Amino acid sequence: MLVKLITRWAQFFNDKTQALFLDITLLIARFSLGGFMLYGHGWGKLMNYGEKASTFPDPLGVGNSLSMALAIFSEVFCSLAIMFGVATRLAVLQLIFTMVIAAFVVHSGDPFAAKEKALLYLFAYLPILLLGPGRLSIDGVLVKKLSK
Repeated sequence: MLVKLITRWAQFFNDKTQALFLDITLLIARFSLGGFMLYGHGWGKLMNYGEKASTFPDPLGVGNSLSMALAIFSEVFCSLAIMFGVATRLAVLQLIFTMVIAAFVVHSGDPFAAKEKALLYLFAYLPILLLGPGRLSIDGVLVKKLSK
């Protein structure tokens, strides 16, 4: 009986189900990372742009307002793109760049705790960059349609 149960369990985890689980995992990762970044970081910047633009850090030397606009683009629009799987690798590259700047430039002299969020996002975005958005995305649907 136990051998049958183990055999059935092993058969359940075949290549097809593994591929489906990977796609579901990528979908969960995209929506959770994109949603947390959008809600926790980008939305507040977008809603308070007028008040905070003049005091926003300027790590690239392009001006406070443009630096904040670039952060908003990354944290709002690229997060939405990642969530829905549209130009995912390009969008995640922008967010990786933003997190590198946040961790190693903006917070370079700060204690580790100040860099921790940016580093967590940075390392969480890397699998999406490497694996892509998966089949449960707009990119995945387009690839499937174009390959036919």
